[in-house]
Amino acid sequence: MNILVVDAHGGGVGKALVAGIKQNIPEAYVVAVGTNSVATSAMIKAGADKGATGENAIVVCSRNVDVITGPIGIIIADALLGEITPRMALAISRSDAKRVLIPMKNCGNIVAGVGDMNMSQLIADAVREIKKMMC
Repeated sequence: MNILVVDAHGGGVGKALVAGIKQNIPEAYVVAVGTNSVATSAMIKAGADKGATGENAIVVCSRNVDVITGPIGIIIADALLGEITPRMALAISRSDAKRVLIPMKNCGNIVAGVGDMNMSQLIADAVREIKKMMC
C-alpha cells in the first residue's frame, strides 16, 4: 500500500502519522510531502520512505497513491495559514486515493460530530482506519 502524508507548518501532525503508520503497518510505503522543508524534514525523520516539498510534489504524488492522509485543511484552499494552495487542495480532492483526514479544529473549520479527542487519539484512529483498508 502506498500512502501519501501531507502536512504544513512544522510537520507535527505528519510526523505523528508517519511514525504511527510505520509502527503499525510496516509494509506500507510512505511518501511524505510538506508544504515547506521543515514539515518535510520532520516527516522524513519520523521514518517516511521518501520525501518532497511543495505544490508540484503534492500534485504529482496525489496521482499515484492508495491513501492520502493529513490534517483536514489539506483539502481546503488557503487553509493552514495559507500554506495549502488551491492547486494542492484540488489535486488531493480529485485524487482516486482514499483520504483519511485528521479533523483539526484550528484550521478555521469545524467538523460537526467530532468529539474532543486529543491529537494522539486522532492519529491512532487514523492509523486504524488506514490499516482496515489493507484487508
